[in-house]
Amino acid sequence: MNSNQRRAAAALVAGLLAATGVQADTIRFWTTEEQPARLQRQQDMAAEFRAATGHDVEVIPVSEKDLGQRTTAAYAANDLPDVIYHTLQYVLPWAEAGILDVDTNNDIVSDLGRQTFAQGALDMAEFDGLTPAVPVDGWTQMVVYRKDWFDSYGLAPPDSYANIRAAIDALHSPPQRYGFVAATKVDENFMSQVLEHVFLANGLSPVDGNGFRALDYDRTAEVLEFYKALADASPPGELYWKQSRELYFAGRAAMIIWSPFILDELAGLRDSAPPTINDDPTSRDLAGRTSVVTTFGGPSNEGGAAWADIRFFGVTSSANTDVAADFVRYAMDEGYVRTLAIAPEGKFPVRRGDGSDPTRFVKAWSQLPVGVDRKAPLGDIYPQETIDTIVAGLETANRWGVKEGQLSLASKIINSQVLNRVVRQYIDGEVNAQEAISSINQQLARIN
Repeated sequence: MNSNQRRAAAALVAGLLAATGVQADTIRFWTTEEQPARLQRQQDMAAEFRAATGHDVEVIPVSEKDLGQRTTAAYAANDLPDVIYHTLQYVLPWAEAGILDVDTNNDIVSDLGRQTFAQGALDMAEFDGLTPAVPVDGWTQMVVYRKDWFDSYGLAPPDSYANIRAAIDALHSPPQRYGFVAATKVDENFMSQVLEHVFLANGLSPVDGNGFRALDYDRTAEVLEFYKALADASPPGELYWKQSRELYFAGRAAMIIWSPFILDELAGLRDSAPPTINDDPTSRDLAGRTSVVTTFGGPSNEGGAAWADIRFFGVTSSANTDVAADFVRYAMDEGYVRTLAIAPEGKFPVRRGDGSDPTRFVKAWSQLPVGVDRKAPLGDIYPQETIDTIVAGLETANRWGVKEGQLSLASKIINSQVLNRVVRQYIDGEVNAQEAISSINQQLARIN
């Protein structure tokens, strides 16, 4: 629908509303997707919603770092917006504080069909048996690996500690090729994020429903041993996302852990981060040799886990409920592909499909163009098997403290970087496993 058609449709709807005595309303929508191009896409969606319903949506950008404080202040002043696009960290606190209209959001999910959502996303947002905010999109951390090398050596995908170590044994041949590039720079959030994923994979969390929970010795020893194996298969130095990408792009690493924002770069679509395995920085060659794993498990948790970042729509407790709920339903149904198109490389479809086609939105998402300097759909770059793996991680999505209602404490634990420092001491041989685990538990117990 072009702009003239939208205006004509809006005029028609407005006329119908006036004729029937129905009031056209304006709702306010706060969004942290504030980059100009993304903001414009949301404004276009608001225009389409107005054309279909006659109701206006005022799209208001809010910086992610300011969202919590602004929302708390707006709640105190009885001036909340009608809908907020927000991160996982706010779901439970806002539900408990009365900021979110829990019943309305739960009803929206039920109306759309719970079976159409990724179960992991629903589980992460559970509150007293209800879904207090509507899961919109997310992304999962990935083990990115050279499938061509794995195939030539007859190796299983790196979906477990054991398979990753077997691949390292077969492929590690420094300095030409490293088996892995582990995160070892202790003051980088990247190491914190990777470590959380590795701990989750073995079924470990430092929190439970009562607060801090001392890490189990045996399971933690398995994590430490595994992470040392990753570090031993890595180049020396202080390593984080930059070196892991550079080495993988140069064909000198068999496996790395990264976010999905690497997917377009692997295909030569971003000039600032070109693959260097050949002389053509725009080549899709490396993408064609690459596959990913989102869920992997340790010896004490064979089912594994995926580290995920989920975003939500929250209808607030002071919203114009009917119009706000209709807007969220629109953005999650007939407008859902437009929602994902705001930034498809980082917006995996939390809602897979609808009643008529259970994979409708996954298929449409895979055909959305990604990239910066050049554009191409992920479905044209990667095989369907890889696309399915990318979105499947949302089924086992997890984060410390979410299900336990202790996300605030878990965040403090992560931000303290205690785990980073002690794991690095263990890697460097400064402490043994018993000393490392004792030190971790003692330091984490003091965080509140």
